[in-house]
Amino acid sequence: MSDQAERRGEWRPGGVRPAMWGGLALLLALPGAAMGLHAEGVVWTASDFAVMGALLGSVGLGIELVVRASPSLAWRAGAVAAVLAAFLTVWVNLAVGMIGSEDNPYNLVFVGVVFLAVAGAVLARLRAAGMAKAMAAAAAAQAAAGALGFTADARGALFSILFAGAWLLAAGLFHLAAGGGRAAV
Repeated sequence: MSDQAERRGEWRPGGVRPAMWGGLALLLALPGAAMGLHAEGVVWTASDFAVMGALLGSVGLGIELVVRASPSLAWRAGAVAAVLAAFLTVWVNLAVGMIGSEDNPYNLVFVGVVFLAVAGAVLARLRAAGMAKAMAAAAAAQAAAGALGFTADARGALFSILFAGAWLLAAGLFHLAAGGGRAAV
């Protein structure tokens, strides 16, 4: 790969890209396979597959975009962590809900966490230092939302607070990419 291609942040050869898309397709196929095997509790409708396909496609496209946004490995890893944190937050809320069931209106608060992270990324213009702050704010919002829901569902609240760790991981990686503490990777 040329130095110019590396600076543009293109994919490196080696099969990571097909493995990512294949893994996402496999994740989408798993519920269908489970239903074919008559696994108890696995009953998906066409709309369930469509929503999950859209979510997994968004993850794949998000990762495609972030790989091209920066040649910094720390920045890329931070962006992948943020994309996965957003995906998991949305998916858990749609599937079972963070606090109570998926029908609990309190869970809409977690959509705000994802919006905060996206808005922060836009305001930061994807610069590492600003991204670190945006992801730290998302982590704080995730933890606060979980803590506020503690009286409604203690297990869900603790689970939600653990999700703040994914946002913190992204923040730390962006901080590293910005040169925080060490040379940027």
